[in-house]
Amino acid sequence: MHFKHINVVNQKRLRKAVGGTIVGNTMEWFDVGVFGYLITSMGPVFLPEADKTVQTLFLLGTFAVTFIARPVGGVFFGWLGDKIGRQKVLAWTLMLMAASTFAVGLLPGYAQIGTWAAALLVATKLVQGFSTGGEYAGATTFVSEHSPDDKRGYFASLLDMGSYLGFALGAALVSVLQLTLGQQAMEAWAWRIPFLIAGPLGIVAIWFRNKIEESPAFQATMDAQETAASAGGGAAEAEISADASLKTPLGIFRAYWRGIVTAMICVAAANIVGYTLTSYMPTYLTTNKGYDEVHGTLLTIPILVIMSICIPLVGRLSDRIGRRPVLWIGAVSTVVLAIPAFLLIGQGAVWTTLLGLAMIAFPVTFYVANLASALPAQFPTASRYGAMGIAYNFAVAIFAGTAPFVVAALIDISGDDMMPAYYLMVTSAIGGIAVCFLKESSQRHLPGSMPSVNSVEEAHDLVAGQDDNPLLDMNHLPFDHTYEPAESVAVVVVQPPEAELVKV
Repeated sequence: MHFKHINVVNQKRLRKAVGGTIVGNTMEWFDVGVFGYLITSMGPVFLPEADKTVQTLFLLGTFAVTFIARPVGGVFFGWLGDKIGRQKVLAWTLMLMAASTFAVGLLPGYAQIGTWAAALLVATKLVQGFSTGGEYAGATTFVSEHSPDDKRGYFASLLDMGSYLGFALGAALVSVLQLTLGQQAMEAWAWRIPFLIAGPLGIVAIWFRNKIEESPAFQATMDAQETAASAGGGAAEAEISADASLKTPLGIFRAYWRGIVTAMICVAAANIVGYTLTSYMPTYLTTNKGYDEVHGTLLTIPILVIMSICIPLVGRLSDRIGRRPVLWIGAVSTVVLAIPAFLLIGQGAVWTTLLGLAMIAFPVTFYVANLASALPAQFPTASRYGAMGIAYNFAVAIFAGTAPFVVAALIDISGDDMMPAYYLMVTSAIGGIAVCFLKESSQRHLPGSMPSVNSVEEAHDLVAGQDDNPLLDMNHLPFDHTYEPAESVAVVVVQPPEAELVKV
């Protein structure tokens, strides 16, 4: 068996796609992150008559409410992304996110409209969650489909580098405002500034995102379906008909439920640790460990920056040793380091707190650097965005987004500040088991797509050695392939659009 077409990645288009997606992703998570860092400042604005504990739980609950809308957004945008394309949908998710975040900065407080202020805050966060539901699933799908097979881990990990840089930028901005204006000004009006900045930042990010082009894997699938449909009849027509049943969320789940459930467990384990670090630790340090609001935010910044720098290195590592081994490192290190990390944070010294935060960040780095490349590779091209939208967003909504609220409630109920550590250990132990069921995707082509390589020379080598290549899975090549003797196979450079044919 021999394949007909190989995608030779156009490096200029790849850089544009990755850059445009990272800019948007950074902006998205800046918006999500600033809310977590402003919880102690926003509580008196929306619930001034409640005590600090109730204010904190309300804001953490509002943060969790965001994730209720994420599965709806994931299902809708995933379906739309598989239907009309990844690039268009990603532009819309970014517009919605920027608009809803900007709207938070314009909301009146309790002093102006009473409890309606809290209701409006919840409403804007629901819109934000709806848009975010389509963002990560689409961004990981988009970058994975643009990347060469042997470097997909590295390029996909750049997305999460952007995410955590967005968190760090949000933390830095909030810290500067707290240091220069003081907590009284933050509660009075300055808390609005980070949200209002989302407006101009969003315009810039949308401009970048509109410059990127559709992924070659998705475009090839659409072109092949159109060609087969116009030709009519035969196996190709039957396959298109079968694919049509996978265009609904229910159809996708029925076909790929094992992969979706496995992905959900991995996402839950990774993001419970991730959201505990980024969205809960500033509140934990302030509420439970006696730090003021400035230091509660400031201490997380160097950890997030260092982690962001390390994420691409871990992504590259996964291209060498595999996705599953790296994900196991994340799971095992969470179980081993969680208790020591929270014990160090409990000592109260700045250096022990930083060391404890670093010990939480270590497994997060190994987790998130690989999910962006490992999960899209579990599903075929025609249903990838939809399956990712379901798997990622339901897991995040049920487990990860509620992590700050759950651990705060567990501490409040039990009176034990170590409850977050126990929660992380249990969920990561389950996540480590789920990794065993993930299909290894390092160095392999995406299911439903032809192999992607860096150069025409690599394409020649791949065709020449295809019969003995264990990384080629002929059962998961796209439906439009035609098998021919190796000496007559044509390597088609899919990018740029005017294809260049190279006779092998």
